[in-house]
Amino acid sequence: MSMLPDRRPWSRVAAFVTSPVTQTEALQVVKSVVAAVLAWVVTRDVLGLEQAFLAPWVALLTVHATVRRSVRRGAETVLAVGVGVVLALGVVQLLGTTSWALAPALLVGLVLARLPWVRDEGVTIATTALFVITTGSETSDQAALATIPDRLLATVVGVAVALLVNAVVLPPLDDRSAREQVDAVDRRLGRLLVDIADQLRRPWAEQDEDDWIARTRSIDADLDHAWSLVRHSQESRAWNLRGRRHPETAPHAYPAVLERLEDGVAQARSIARHLRGASRDAREWDDTFRDRYVDLLARVGRGVADPDADVAEAREDLRSLVADLSRSDLPALMWPLYGALIADLQAIVEVVDDVASARPIRT
Repeated sequence: MSMLPDRRPWSRVAAFVTSPVTQTEALQVVKSVVAAVLAWVVTRDVLGLEQAFLAPWVALLTVHATVRRSVRRGAETVLAVGVGVVLALGVVQLLGTTSWALAPALLVGLVLARLPWVRDEGVTIATTALFVITTGSETSDQAALATIPDRLLATVVGVAVALLVNAVVLPPLDDRSAREQVDAVDRRLGRLLVDIADQLRRPWAEQDEDDWIARTRSIDADLDHAWSLVRHSQESRAWNLRGRRHPETAPHAYPAVLERLEDGVAQARSIARHLRGASRDAREWDDTFRDRYVDLLARVGRGVADPDADVAEAREDLRSLVADLSRSDLPALMWPLYGALIADLQAIVEVVDDVASARPIRT
């Protein structure tokens, strides 16, 4: 028995560390810290604002996964803080900086937070009003109101610093995550088809059609994740200088590829369901059909997972199989099953061809 240490945990750690998702998130954490510290230094040491604490707080809220999202959320933050300050001003004018002022301010702030134009930063309205009233509770009403310009300026500085850091310091460009997820879907679908072909060479009792169907549903979940990554990748290029410098990696072809892969998964599920639903009589395979069809299914499965796949030969062999079967004396019960299986495989061949034609996006 081998005494060598198990390196698989280290491999998983290495895969996690080198993952583009992990690297992007780590970079965003570092940028958030940098933005918060810079905002604090600018407001406290350069501008000398009394309410400088707002700047790093707002900066942390503003650094997001894409430049466009940071701009949108930053604008919402400034708007929400402004509304919160005005709300606090009105409440202080009516009730003063008392405990009784807190309840109506929070009530109105949380109601306004439901408005669509500040849906992501709406709670900032209530928290800003909370800060204004509570930090001014130990001072006069006039002194509390006098700090409002500082608060607004600190908010603007925090947003501006966060946007600058996120846009200039390696702005996020998440093409690699989307590309890797698309390739993972390719490989899983290809392995499924190969596994189906391998099991079809065994006795029927050893085949697990329910497992095949369950795997297609799992691949569907991967496809949903791939769609979210593709949309995120497209958004990450908006207002992104790195996107202009690397146009060759733009995810323009991804949606078309994912749509074709969805078709491929649907056809693979159809094959599994046809085999599961076949009657016991129909399970007595015609040897010629079984051998040729299983071989074609395995070849097409390998082609799905291969970025350089050439399915021209498989397409011709499939046509030859159809032509030969049309001249064969098969039992009538076999034709519906065989015809459905051939149609499904033909559709998958077309999917392979279309996905392979998008070679520039593959890894």
